[in-house]
Amino acid sequence: MFFPESSDTNIRTGTSKSPEALRFTRREALMIGGLSALSLALPGCTSFASGRSVVALEEPMYYSTTSQFVRAIRARQVSSQEVVMACLDRIETVNPAINAVVQLDRAGALAAARAADAAAARDEWMGPLHGVPMTIKDSLDTRGMISTGGTLGRRNHVPAADATVVRHLRDAGAILMGKTNTPELTLSFDTNNLIYGQTRNPYDLSRSPGGSSGGAAAIIAAGGSPFDIGSDYGGSIRFPAHLNGICGIKPSAGRVPRTGHIYPFGGIQDQFQQLGPLARSVEDLALLMPLIMGPDGVDPGVLPLAWNEPSAVELSKLKVAWFADNGIATPTPEIQRAVQAAAQAMAGVGATVVEARPTGIEATLDVTLPVYFWDGGAAVLRLLESSGTTEHTLGALIGGPALTAEQLDAALARLDDWRSKLLTFMSGFDVLICPVNAAGAFAAGSPFDETKVANGSYAMAFNASGWPALVLPTGLSQEGMPLGVQVVAGPGREDLVLSAGLAIEGVLNGYRRPQAVS
Repeated sequence: MFFPESSDTNIRTGTSKSPEALRFTRREALMIGGLSALSLALPGCTSFASGRSVVALEEPMYYSTTSQFVRAIRARQVSSQEVVMACLDRIETVNPAINAVVQLDRAGALAAARAADAAAARDEWMGPLHGVPMTIKDSLDTRGMISTGGTLGRRNHVPAADATVVRHLRDAGAILMGKTNTPELTLSFDTNNLIYGQTRNPYDLSRSPGGSSGGAAAIIAAGGSPFDIGSDYGGSIRFPAHLNGICGIKPSAGRVPRTGHIYPFGGIQDQFQQLGPLARSVEDLALLMPLIMGPDGVDPGVLPLAWNEPSAVELSKLKVAWFADNGIATPTPEIQRAVQAAAQAMAGVGATVVEARPTGIEATLDVTLPVYFWDGGAAVLRLLESSGTTEHTLGALIGGPALTAEQLDAALARLDDWRSKLLTFMSGFDVLICPVNAAGAFAAGSPFDETKVANGSYAMAFNASGWPALVLPTGLSQEGMPLGVQVVAGPGREDLVLSAGLAIEGVLNGYRRPQAVS
């Protein structure tokens, strides 16, 4: 558990906002207006006879969602300082057990909260996340705060600039409390590295929180942070969301800039990796996505994709397919029942629901693994060297046989043919519901093996397709461990997965507070 003192150069969000910086974009203004207008209709809101809305925060307050905090701070029902203090205290309570937060800037976060409250008192709002705390996965650069990417060569690396998504969130008024643990270069299904060690699952401390966004998911589940930003190259947002009983979304390829991430944009697998939010509610994902998306003029893989509002989706008109076994790894019976329950929830809101498995989904590993590892680990070795890392944990990914030009051409042709088959299947449906993974949480620190890869094929399929995929919890297993389901749509249709996710969440109410760190 590491809480190094942050340098005086740590950014104090909000203390240097110019009048220009306090002006909202049209999208931000509409979002704030929408939150205010809808506050009486949203869960957790009541009203006085005078018409004044009151936000029902959770008890303890740190379990409140991002959206609840936004509304409560906007209504001046609670101060940013109170919210940030509650989350910081919770982090310091639970982190010795789970080792999820690896850098903490308590003084800087509280200074930023005081500045946010002072601005609110002047009726000056920094953006739609004014005064709301956050943590950020350590694979993303944060100006003034150590950002290691889990690799020893960056043990003391302090970036001069924020990753694009971090800058967008700070500009929206969010306050950075600290960084969350990640495996080295994000390349593992577990969260463990040579700098900070093993992160543990808050539902069972002997088990893994998954990877690579395991630190982010664990601290959100435990109530220490309302949201975080993760990265997903082979399920690294969705698998930890599944194992920690929270929500997460991998956006469409081309939606969110990856500038400032330890594993950079580019290369043959460019569309496989995306950045996206993790939180305790689907509503939070819908709030955060528009704030982090869009071209930044640096990441060449990001496009000005149209954004459709989830609220415009007519659930009763959706055609939903579901499957519980991809033919590669059969999920546990409880996971299969969770998928069926999610499908039934969609039927309950009027959607047309049929059991149907995408054509070719059983070939996911055959077509994706050769492309993941086509270069024999040359890219991984290059990143280690550029980080100044000599001792590392990624030997299994380096030195394998690289594909010849002819083999690579054949592998890419197979992958594109597979993608085309999936698109053809999806042309008959709006939403697809399936497992996130074939299993639940494994023992913390257990070795990487072929079984974990096979179990992860449910998530990897949609890295390779480039489609948006959301995970939300459906409750707990008989062992008291979280169970999640995956909701998928075609490219660019985050509105469909968010709308369907909200509907399923409304029926199943899946988030449960972890007892191992109560």
